Amino acid sequence: MTQPAESEYDAIAGAYKDSKQLSFRKYIEEYTLFETLGDISGVKALDLACGEGFYTRKLKLAGAGEVLGFDVSAEMIRLAEAEERARPMGCRYLNQDAASLVLDEPVDLVVAMYLLNYARDADELLRFVRAVHGALKPGGRFVGFNDNVLSAPGGTVSYARYGFEKVYKGTPAGATPSEGTPSGATPTEGDPIVYRFANDDGTRFEFNNYYLSPGTYFRIFEEAGFSGFRWVEPRLHPSEQHNGFWDEFMAAPPVIGFGAVRA
Repeated sequence: MTQPAESEYDAIAGAYKDSKQLSFRKYIEEYTLFETLGDISGVKALDLACGEGFYTRKLKLAGAGEVLGFDVSAEMIRLAEAEERARPMGCRYLNQDAASLVLDEPVDLVVAMYLLNYARDADELLRFVRAVHGALKPGGRFVGFNDNVLSAPGGTVSYARYGFEKVYKGTPAGATPSEGTPSGATPTEGDPIVYRFANDDGTRFEFNNYYLSPGTYFRIFEEAGFSGFRWVEPRLHPSEQHNGFWDEFMAAPPVIGFGAVRA
């Protein structure tokens, strides 16, 4: 399994970078990630599927020692390196597919924001997770975010007010291709999930994730040599706790965190 074709993300790199400014990134995604990570002072970290380096830089700002970002898209890495030249932080970047990850020395922490949901089946997921296992020191942590497979397909909830829509494209037996997965139905393994983003400046782009069941994730992490795999429910930043804007998002979160430890 590879991440999406290099050219696919090269074409949307700028718009994808801009989507990191959508408010859910800060108040839910980033907040949950760093609450999960805790103190990372001095750790040697790897940011897989780093994109333009958004979280690579935030890991460095949070106190990580060495931070290396990997991404399959050459254009994403170009943007990350341009930012590093403009505002040096000591981050390094490599243009490489996460599934073929090989490091000279293991790291303490691997962060993967929306990497695993590109796996189309269990074998492809296993390649990703085994690559991460091989990159970590014993006792090292693997933490990230994923499409929320615990809340699929999400009923009739619209996330348009948060800057995106999430559409399941699986076709159950007896349905026409245009019908997709009915509201309330459970997708089958490998069904595509289309994320359609609309940035504040009006630019739009989309990409596919793929559904794998919660049981598949648990089984694959155990098979790859991890212990304590867990889903981490999204948390809302304390400053937004009484803001009703977030009620629909938090009632049926479209994304979810995860964590595990290399045994």
